[in-house]
Amino acid sequence: MADFRPENKEYIAIGDIHGCLDQLQELVEEKLAPTKNQTLVFLGDYIDRGPNSKGVVEYLIQLRDRYNCVFLMGNHEIMMLEYLSFGSSNAWSLNGGDATLASYSPNGILEIPDSHIDFISSCPYYYDTPNFFFVHAGLKPYFTIEDNLSKFSPHDLTWERDHLAKEHIETQDYVWEKTVVCGHTPQSSPLILNKLICIDTGCVYSKSSNLGKLTAIRLPSYEIVQVKNQQVKRTIKNWLSSWI
Repeated sequence: MADFRPENKEYIAIGDIHGCLDQLQELVEEKLAPTKNQTLVFLGDYIDRGPNSKGVVEYLIQLRDRYNCVFLMGNHEIMMLEYLSFGSSNAWSLNGGDATLASYSPNGILEIPDSHIDFISSCPYYYDTPNFFFVHAGLKPYFTIEDNLSKFSPHDLTWERDHLAKEHIETQDYVWEKTVVCGHTPQSSPLILNKLICIDTGCVYSKSSNLGKLTAIRLPSYEIVQVKNQQVKRTIKNWLSSWI
């Protein structure tokens, strides 16, 4: 692992949720049972594709009153905010936005509570600790963390994938001074390298034999905790066509 600095805090990072409220509640309430001295770090993409984006956001808002929580911005939250600001968005619709709109339109009328918009708008793009750098998508592998933040826009932190190129995974030539913890790109199992942890295991894609799990990791113990999605049915074809 990366050189470790003295730290007395424990973190629980949670991967992409995508509207899967039942799996989120099972993970937090039954599997994790966090304590108040732990910090829950949610890595973004709370909405879209799954059956209950509204319920997920409401549950996350309520969690703030019970635990220390950090809610990071994901690319799907950005697409939703752009839709609310500028109107129609084909990109959002093609990537699961219709499911979110449906969850906020039970009677055919779109009703998004101000508290939900405020929650999503307030999500930071990263969370920095002495040993870990939490971010939705990842960082450029050939720049330091500081250079990533200075050279690229915050939105880039929600779309990045260069760090998952085969040559970087094989050589682990990441120049970051801390371990980067991210989601965004579905993996068949959590990817844990010297300076990289990726825990998006495609919870919403339950029909895939390799995906369909919501994953959390306890840090610094590196304990993996997962629940399987038995409910939402997606085809591999749909997954491949909407893999962002």
